[in-house]
Amino acid sequence: MKAVSAATVATAVAPSLAAEGRQRVFVASGTENGILAYDWDSTSGTLTPAGVAAKISTVDWITFSPGREYLFAACELDSFNGKPTGEVASFHVNNGELHPLSAQNSAAKGTCHVALDPTGRVLLSADYGGGSAASFRVRDGKLSPAVWKEHYTVHGPNKERQESAHAHFCSYSPDHRFAYVNDLGGDMIHIYRLDAETAQLTGAGAYHGLPGSGPRTLHFHPNGHTAYCIYELASTVEVLEWHKADGSLTLKARIDLLPKGFTGISRACDTVITRDGRFVYFANRDNDFLYSFKADAKTGALTPMKRSNCGGKIPRNFTLDPTERWMLVANQDSNLLSVFARNPETGELANEGKSFAAATPMCILFL
Repeated sequence: MKAVSAATVATAVAPSLAAEGRQRVFVASGTENGILAYDWDSTSGTLTPAGVAAKISTVDWITFSPGREYLFAACELDSFNGKPTGEVASFHVNNGELHPLSAQNSAAKGTCHVALDPTGRVLLSADYGGGSAASFRVRDGKLSPAVWKEHYTVHGPNKERQESAHAHFCSYSPDHRFAYVNDLGGDMIHIYRLDAETAQLTGAGAYHGLPGSGPRTLHFHPNGHTAYCIYELASTVEVLEWHKADGSLTLKARIDLLPKGFTGISRACDTVITRDGRFVYFANRDNDFLYSFKADAKTGALTPMKRSNCGGKIPRNFTLDPTERWMLVANQDSNLLSVFARNPETGELANEGKSFAAATPMCILFL
């Protein structure tokens, strides 16, 4: 991996873009052209390439500020600014263009995820390679140097994937008071109290998954008390109850994503929840499928619907478009963005879709 500081190659956006019913989409790319731009047509479900939005190396994840005025990126580098860390960068978003604002060293190498708290004042980063997490203050889109860091040391029984800690994902509680860091290597979710004014985190316990399961991501249901943790190494999902008093999580149900009788390598990956909370989708890699579930809007309980095609190899990330009539999938190893029609009433995804070229797509973000 190469250490390249944030620079931009802004892509011109026609003033008539919105008037024409098109929408700008940014795609994180695991290449030196780390953020790509596309124009989305929700009528036809098509993506039109619009060039390189930011020439910043090896971007694993991108996220917006609450008003979408700023974009933040996690760069999975082994060194940045002469130090053995990844890079966390921010950009100002203007007329569909990205303009660099700041770039900081993360806590350790291999930064794979960033998450902005709902107030827009704190950014958290997770370093897969270095098994660490860090927090940054955000002011007018600019990142401070890391305010808080933690280097994890626990690791699980899987000798190939859990030889050390691997922080993979950051998230926040529905009331914004707690922060969570999924540690795939340590089979746990670290829980912290968050001070949004100072960006300081204070330990508040941990949730432990099964040994060797590898917790990858954590997503909260709109009902405000249910969370879904996807386990990469076990290809399972846990339905968790979130407790407001102390931020803790307790197990409600565990669901196997794999077909009965499946053997071989498999890695669960990501989660999508509809705005109304009625449907939840999971992506699984290696045998490569999407799995649709009905969700009880009050309890968050899941009922399986069906597995369907993801359109390529290694679905790294996927998301619904703003109309929720289309599901877009970033198929990392196929260099494809795949699009599938969705029935908003039944939640069903079409099994056949269409695909558009994208160099090593890692994350999809609608402006």
